[in-house]
Amino acid sequence: MDDKSKKVRRAPKKKVCAFCSEKNAVIDYKDVAKLKRFVTEKGKIIPRRASGVCACHQRDLQNAIKRARFIGLLPFKGE
Repeated sequence: MDDKSKKVRRAPKKKVCAFCSEKNAVIDYKDVAKLKRFVTEKGKIIPRRASGVCACHQRDLQNAIKRARFIGLLPFKGE
């Protein structure tokens, strides 16, 4: 067999949760600048596998985004 035909597949780097790395990081629904990082242009919440946030903080982030939308700090749809 030809050695050049074999492809080596490398495992992608594991993303570290942005909130776990900052020990004092609190997810607040009033902090719109931080929440906008985890929302697409169309207004959808970015999934865990794309954002690199752990499950615990993704739940908190989801609730904070929904609260901010309900109050009117974030739009439901993108602009």
